[in-house]
Amino acid sequence: MSTSLSMLPVKSPVTARSTLPDRAATHRAHRADSLADSFATSYAGVVAFLAVAAEGNFVKAADRLGIGRSAVSRSVQKLEAQLGVRLFVRTTRSTSLTPEGQRFYDECHPGVTRIVQALDDMRELREGPPSGRLRVSSTVSFGRQVVAPLLAGFRRAHPDIAIELLLDDAPVDLAADGVDIAFRNGRMEDSQVIAKQVIPMQMVLCASPEYVARHGLPTSLETLADHSCVNYRLASGRLCEWEFRKDGRPLKVAPNAMLTFNDADLVLQSVLDGQGVAQMAAYQVSHHLRAGTLVACLAQHAPDDYGHYLCFLSRQHLPARMRVFIDYMTERIRSLDLQVFDGVLLKQA
Repeated sequence: MSTSLSMLPVKSPVTARSTLPDRAATHRAHRADSLADSFATSYAGVVAFLAVAAEGNFVKAADRLGIGRSAVSRSVQKLEAQLGVRLFVRTTRSTSLTPEGQRFYDECHPGVTRIVQALDDMRELREGPPSGRLRVSSTVSFGRQVVAPLLAGFRRAHPDIAIELLLDDAPVDLAADGVDIAFRNGRMEDSQVIAKQVIPMQMVLCASPEYVARHGLPTSLETLADHSCVNYRLASGRLCEWEFRKDGRPLKVAPNAMLTFNDADLVLQSVLDGQGVAQMAAYQVSHHLRAGTLVACLAQHAPDDYGHYLCFLSRQHLPARMRVFIDYMTERIRSLDLQVFDGVLLKQA
């Protein structure tokens, strides 16, 4: 009797698939086992094997590696046991590679050579002539006025180091932004970075002689409200408060500004043009004060706990290119004489 197709038992697709071997899973398991085996294979054994293959006997290989002959022999025997093959044919007079040993040598040698080269490269980065690329961040005004003019001299001293200077007043995340070294101004409150103070950051209340001739200078903190003020808007969007010290205590003042800029250099230019009074960093105004194009006031109330800092993530294993950049910038910036108040001592980091 014939049986119709509809009467034959049919396995559901899910059941049918479940009875077949999962080839992808088997392949993944095999690869995982191979990876585990490769980690389990002694790197010392591979190095010993390559040394014996290159020298032709165990004694010379031991001398080359600076270890005993028995240690070399044990490492090779362990490697052979892990691989499950014989790598050498040993006689009293010679040591030669088996066909399996020759194949293993051909496959291992390029990889170990690259590892040795990588180790040498890292050692050269640490101990050799400084080279490579540095990504440096700075606030706009300090970077433009102080850092950038020093780069030509640094490049002459270290021509194998390439510099990328990024100017931005917004806070920088050294790790996320791929920055090697950052110049920061003000107070350091980030405990995640190493901060080396280069010089103190003096804050100076200034006006131009033209403004002084027309309006005079503030004679006290209380008389600031009687003057036209020029202020700076921070990268965060917040207006910058002016900071002073009065009776040994910090005091913040929110000036009633007639002009506000989000660029420190524009604040300076506005003051030079006689538009008002502003509190600015000494590096911006020091040469103007010495030239007489600006006049300082209320120096007795200037805050004294700011600084210019070089920041990086770790002191450990610092590449030579970073060490020479930090040393060079520290020395050169300290020699620029950016302090403006008498009696202020540079704090050497």
